[in-house]
Amino acid sequence: MLVAGGLAGGEAYARNKAEKCISSQFQAQMGSKIDVSFGWKPVLLTMFDNKIGHVTVDSDDSKFGPAQGMVVHAAFDDLETKDGGKQITIGKSSADVTWSNDGITKTMAGLVSATTSDPNTGTLSFAVLGGLAQLQVKPKIVDDKIEVETLQASLLGIGLPTDLVSGIVQLMTESLQTYPMGLKPTKIDITQDGLHISLSGGNTVLQADPNNPQQQPLNC
Repeated sequence: MLVAGGLAGGEAYARNKAEKCISSQFQAQMGSKIDVSFGWKPVLLTMFDNKIGHVTVDSDDSKFGPAQGMVVHAAFDDLETKDGGKQITIGKSSADVTWSNDGITKTMAGLVSATTSDPNTGTLSFAVLGGLAQLQVKPKIVDDKIEVETLQASLLGIGLPTDLVSGIVQLMTESLQTYPMGLKPTKIDITQDGLHISLSGGNTVLQADPNNPQQQPLNC
């Protein structure tokens, strides 16, 4: 019983320590607080080999580039901590990102007053100039990046100012091209409520920033 209790206590300590180590680096990458969970391997063994087989990370308000309000569920495999937690290597990774119409509107920072999505056409429509005008765009993946194509931009049949259209499209594009930890888009779907993006990544190295207190090594 004492041995079992000691192992249970050691496992709880190891999981808490590993969670802090992983969170400190991943939170800085994802721009928000995250929930971390581990796979089947007892994390207590990590204290001896510095390896974690599987980690899942969830965030309800990630900020990739200028984007706000992205909901992320990510999985990372074959992790190894080095140099006392200053460096984490990741073997492979995948993530599902959901970006709601409301989050898109907030990201546009006053350039649009509302966003609607149409899964049938794969397009997003922005209400512009107080709802008097409409801008319709179509996100698509080109060479591992998401580009935003303008389909329609008009006010009562008259074209919208080029600067306004380009500003919205540029901000939307920047929001969809900035992903952490070597993740790249593999699929993008327009849903009734916004966007769903699938990401994947290969071998990646995360390095702690000594000037960022959130990424200080924790001897993990």
